[in-house]
Amino acid sequence: METSKSSEEQNVSSEQTQPVAENSNPVTSEPSEQKNTEVTSQSASSTETSTQYRVPTKEIFEPNDLKKWEESEAYRDLMGFITGINEAVKGKKVADSYPVSQTIENLVAMIDKMSKWIDEIPPIDQPQRFGNKAFRDYFKRVKENAEALVSEAIGDEFQACIPEISTYLVESIGNDTRIDYGSGHELAFAAFLCCLFKVEALSSEDAVAAALRVFERYLEFVRKLQTVYRMEPAGSHGVWSLDDFQFLPFMWGSSQLIGHKRIFPKSFVNPDIYEHFAKDYMFLGCIKYINQVKTGPFAEHSNQLWNISGVPHWEKVNSGFIKMYKAEVLGKCPVIQHFLFGSLLPITPISGRFTYPDNFD
Repeated sequence: METSKSSEEQNVSSEQTQPVAENSNPVTSEPSEQKNTEVTSQSASSTETSTQYRVPTKEIFEPNDLKKWEESEAYRDLMGFITGINEAVKGKKVADSYPVSQTIENLVAMIDKMSKWIDEIPPIDQPQRFGNKAFRDYFKRVKENAEALVSEAIGDEFQACIPEISTYLVESIGNDTRIDYGSGHELAFAAFLCCLFKVEALSSEDAVAAALRVFERYLEFVRKLQTVYRMEPAGSHGVWSLDDFQFLPFMWGSSQLIGHKRIFPKSFVNPDIYEHFAKDYMFLGCIKYINQVKTGPFAEHSNQLWNISGVPHWEKVNSGFIKMYKAEVLGKCPVIQHFLFGSLLPITPISGRFTYPDNFD
């Protein structure tokens, strides 16, 4: 079936340079001091520099604020983290051998517990088809227990920064007023992981597992949330025309497939491919899930992905996803106006040249 290419697809298929640092590390740059500090303590990391933690707040309110965001330490560190993880998982399957620390196991167990709470707070009978109001009770439970969840996962030595970091965990499950979920909530979970690296609750050896164990489990969890509580996509039809709810598993999942000798972009629409390899590669897991929840020809309900199947190499797909993410997620005020800034991911302008820390080998 012949389909036309959208402007977003042109981003994916155009030649570009992938913005990944030489050693592809997550971001652990030194946090800046902030005014109106709510939590003040010694740094939670092994370094003994004084850090003033604070519960994150909104800083972006209108399109004119985007320049402030794009020139901030938060933007630099988040994009550095995302591209660092992207490089770390290149060519790796979920089931491959890589270090899995106790903290990684604890974070997976934390998400397991949050998933079980969904079973304890079932959807209610209501006239509206979408946006089941039981989600508000679920959200309340997560919010009330978030600090305890994070504390149990990363340890008592990080108590000082937990009020700040746990805020991103709460933000990552969706909006309790609109009962929706979208790119901003997924970004909040990336921010949660980024902060764990910054305070050194996670180390360089945790990079691959942070994506292929923790984020993979998070993805299963939020799909359950979306299904059980009939959550609306934040953006009504999938802002990037990739998926109604997610973006990062497409990016990181395409990096996993770089260099694969059997699976090429043209083959991911083949049911035999995505059915067989869905558990090994996040990208193919996404394709399988889309085909489970949507009906009709793939080229019609997922036109953007269908067009991407015409790109010759995974490297080109992956670099295009990075460019698209910067433009269509990080560059959109309706998404970023909900992002929260604290001491670990501050709105403070970048000072000096950015370099990745020595985290990933």
